[in-house]
Amino acid sequence: MTRHAYEVPGWGVCELWSDGERVIEHALVRLSRGDARAHGPGCSPKGTPASPENTLSQAASSSGDGFVPDLCRLAHRFLAGEPVDPSGVPLDLDWCTSFQRAVIDTLRSIPRGELVSYGELAALAGAPGAARAAGTVCAQNRFWLFVPCHRVVAADGIGGYGSSGVALKRRLLALEGIRL
Repeated sequence: MTRHAYEVPGWGVCELWSDGERVIEHALVRLSRGDARAHGPGCSPKGTPASPENTLSQAASSSGDGFVPDLCRLAHRFLAGEPVDPSGVPLDLDWCTSFQRAVIDTLRSIPRGELVSYGELAALAGAPGAARAAGTVCAQNRFWLFVPCHRVVAADGIGGYGSSGVALKRRLLALEGIRL
């Protein structure tokens, strides 16, 4: 497993853990403007880096098979507001229960610019009535942009976004043309 930290201008430092073929974890670990809290619903498995090892341009031009540079470019394009589809990014889901896997697969199928409630997410994943459990999967999301939990809202409003806070959720939704 290899750690790749990179910076996305206007967003902050992202951290990608990969085995070279799959994403093990991906998180926004430090926002721009000095906010040092860990971000994305999931946190880095090894802690928050003090600074990125690469800038986006260095990561995108690094040697290798192109897997990590391609993912860095995809994240940058997503955060620039481009309509990219991260649903095909290979993820390490070997740790998942069948319920977690169903929720993650369902999340990855929610189109850009659309929202579902936690209850709808649970029902779509084959577990009607398991809204809280679906919310737990979102709160523990290891794949920040590749599993778009920001597209899940509470039945009565925007809902939470883990330690990241609602402001980041609103910002991600705004990239997709959704204002809540």
